[in-house]
Amino acid sequence: MTVRVGVLGATGAVGQRLIQLLDPHPSFEIAALTASDSSAGRSYRDAAKWRVDSPIPTDVADMTVQATEPSSVPDDVDLLFSSLPSSVGAEVEPDFCNAGYVLSSNSSNARMDADVPLVIPEVNADHLDLLEVQRDERGWDGAMVKNPNCSTITFVPTLAALAQFGLESVHVSTLQAVSGAGYDGVTSMEIIDNAIPHIGSEEDKLETESRKLLGDFDGASLTENSVEVAASCNRIPTIDGHLENVWVETDEDISADDAAAAMESYPPLELPSSPDPLIHVFSEPDRPQPRMDRTLGGGMAIAAGGIRESPFGLQYNCLAHNTIRGAAGASVLNGELLLENGYL
Repeated sequence: MTVRVGVLGATGAVGQRLIQLLDPHPSFEIAALTASDSSAGRSYRDAAKWRVDSPIPTDVADMTVQATEPSSVPDDVDLLFSSLPSSVGAEVEPDFCNAGYVLSSNSSNARMDADVPLVIPEVNADHLDLLEVQRDERGWDGAMVKNPNCSTITFVPTLAALAQFGLESVHVSTLQAVSGAGYDGVTSMEIIDNAIPHIGSEEDKLETESRKLLGDFDGASLTENSVEVAASCNRIPTIDGHLENVWVETDEDISADDAAAAMESYPPLELPSSPDPLIHVFSEPDRPQPRMDRTLGGGMAIAAGGIRESPFGLQYNCLAHNTIRGAAGASVLNGELLLENGYL
């Protein structure tokens, strides 16, 4: 089955990653591209300043970019991937859902809304059925699922692997790549020979999104996990790959070997973009490293290492490619889950 898809915000950094991943996809065919009014009407080749580390797909380059409004997207498009800025997404994504389109969105708006599923498929695929509640409450023929923040995606799968031991509290310190801020987000004079110990609103996203992702859905409503999460977020001068230092306190005593085994055995899904293994565990004390390990599993795997017991509970490091697993790839994976579960 081939599903015709569109990309909202196609000229941006995440939009370009989406096109890179979707062009060779076995189930999805790119049929529509939208962007800002200044790009609408131009060929994608001319509208997008292509910065992805592979050539622009030839069958996409000559497509005409449309305005980001429902009337500009063909009716036979079954799924839209949104990489819109959150301010734009908050305004237009509900219009697309009301018009009958199904959205897999990377935009941060509405992630914490009670009727919007926030999904990492390997962690909480059952939350997708919250779409039935969403449709009933909002009267939409379409629907909207969100993937979480790129830094949240990095550590939550490791927490899911440890949940069997009872999660009490988590402290996480992130070392986040500059690509997470977008191409124009951090100037060279700010970041070269430097680290910036604050990323606006990022700490809140890790602390709140993680509890929603690890929560329980009973078919009618979602109850967030009670784990306490505290985050400190830092920007460092790597290009791609968010590295995170994590401390976890659990109800049960847990050894480093138990934790490593739980992560290594955490199951992937049989979806095209879900890597196997989902979590790659290193025994070397100096891994994972962004430059060395961000492309594991085609950029979709989580890497973990440095697992050890400490006076503050279990301690370890984890890493994910922030624009693939943490953004575009996460949206594609949610699109695959929507297809598998009959929402398209």
